[in-house]
Amino acid sequence: MSYFDAASAVPLHPVAREALLASLDEGWADPARPYREGRRARLLLDAAREAAAEAVGCRPDELVFTPSGTQAVHSAMSGTLAARRRVGRHLVHSAVEHSSVLHAAAVHEAAGGTVSEIGVDRTGRVAVGDLAAALRPDTALAALQSANHEVGTEQPVEEAAAACREAGVPLLVDAAQSLLWGPVGGAWSLLTASAHKWGGPPGVGLLAVRKGTRFAPQGPQDERESGRVPGFGNLPAVVAAAASLRAVRAEAAAEAVRLRELVDRVRARVAEAVPDAEVVGDPVRRLPHLVTFSCLYVDGETLLHALDRAGFSVSSGSSCTSSTLTPSHVLRAMGVLSEGNVRVSLPPGTPEGEVDRFLDVLPEAVRSVREQLGAPAAARPESAPSPAAEHVVDALGKRCPVPVIELAKVIGDVPVGATLTVLADDEAARLDIPAWCGMRGQEYVGERAAGEGTAYVVRRLV
Repeated sequence: MSYFDAASAVPLHPVAREALLASLDEGWADPARPYREGRRARLLLDAAREAAAEAVGCRPDELVFTPSGTQAVHSAMSGTLAARRRVGRHLVHSAVEHSSVLHAAAVHEAAGGTVSEIGVDRTGRVAVGDLAAALRPDTALAALQSANHEVGTEQPVEEAAAACREAGVPLLVDAAQSLLWGPVGGAWSLLTASAHKWGGPPGVGLLAVRKGTRFAPQGPQDERESGRVPGFGNLPAVVAAAASLRAVRAEAAAEAVRLRELVDRVRARVAEAVPDAEVVGDPVRRLPHLVTFSCLYVDGETLLHALDRAGFSVSSGSSCTSSTLTPSHVLRAMGVLSEGNVRVSLPPGTPEGEVDRFLDVLPEAVRSVREQLGAPAAARPESAPSPAAEHVVDALGKRCPVPVIELAKVIGDVPVGATLTVLADDEAARLDIPAWCGMRGQEYVGERAAGEGTAYVVRRLV
C-alpha cells in the first residue's frame, strides 16, 4: 500500500520513535518539580523547546507546546483578539485558510466581532495589495497560512508581514504544511504548526508568540507553558516531536528537490494521460510534495475507493467525499473544478517507482468511474439542433458529478448561440458548471433561483 496523504499526517519518523521510547523512561516526571526526576524531565523539555525554536526561527521563551495544531491556532487567535480588543474587533484572513482558522473566525463573529475574508486568484494565492487594503485602524489580527493544505500554493508571507507591520497589525501564520521544509521568513507575530505533519507523534502542536505581540491567554491558566497552555503536557511526545523536526530538517533540502521532480512528473502526466482533467494550484510557488487535480464527470468518492483498491491512499476536496455534500472551500474560493478531485501529497522517502505505478493506474481508474456514471467518453459530436424553444436539464436531487454529465450529454442538441438551463440543488454545481464551461469553450451566463434549487444558464458557443 502506498500512502500519498502526507498533507493529512506523516508516518512516525524513526527518530521520533526512538526519542519517544527513550523519553518514556526519562521524561515521565513533572518538569516543574525540583527533585532529580523533575530536573531530568525539565532538561528534556528545555532541550525540546530549544530545538523547536531553532527550527521555527524564534526564541525558546517565545514558543510553547500545545495538545494539537488546531488548539495552537485557536489559542493564537483568541489570545491576540482578546489582548487587542481596545484597538478593535476586526479580523482579516484569506478565503483558503485551514478550517481551524475559519471556525475560530466564526466564533469571533458570533461574539460580535467583524471579519474580512480576502479572496485568492485561480492558483489559490492571495494578493498582498488586497490584504493590505483590508487592514483598518480597528483590525486586531490578520491570519495567512504559509502554504495551502489542499493545493500546495505558497503564500507571500514575507510581503504580507511587512504590510501588517506597517499597519501595526500582528500577523498569524499557520505553518502546518510548510514547517518541515524550512522556517517561515518575514516579521510575522504568531506562528502555529502540528507535529504529525512532519513525522512527529499526533497530539503535539507549536505556538510561537514573538516578543512585543500583545497576547492574553483565554480560559483558566496555570504556571505551565508561560500560562498559555494549562495542564500536564505529554513530555515524551513533545521530545519526539522536536527530535523528528530536527531530523526532517536535516534531510529537507535534498528531499524537497527529489519530491518536486516527482510532483512535476505527476502534473505533466495527469495533463497528458487523463482527458478532461485540470491540475490546480500554483505550478511554481508551491510545496514540493503536493499536487491536486480534478477530473470532469467523476465521483470523487468512487475514484478514491478505486485508487484505494489499487493500493494508493490519497485525499480529495470533492463534495461527494464530504458529509456536508459541499465542495472544498479552497477549491470554491479558487473558482476551479471540484468534481473528481484528488490530492496527492508524498511523504519524505516516497519511492520513485510507486509514483510511476500510480500514474499507470490512474487513467484506467478515472475511465472506469466515468463509465460507471455513464459519462461521455469524449467531446460530443454536433447533432441536429432540437426544435424545442427551451432547453432544460432537470438534475434536481442528483449529486456531483451527475448534473455536469447531463449537461455534457445534451449540449450538442442546443443550437450555437442558444442557451441551456441546468436545474440543480447540489452546491457543487455552482462551482463545477462554470468550470466545465471554461474547459469546454462554452459561456457561463449566470444563475438564478428556481424553486427548490438553482437554475444555471449556459450558452453554447462551439
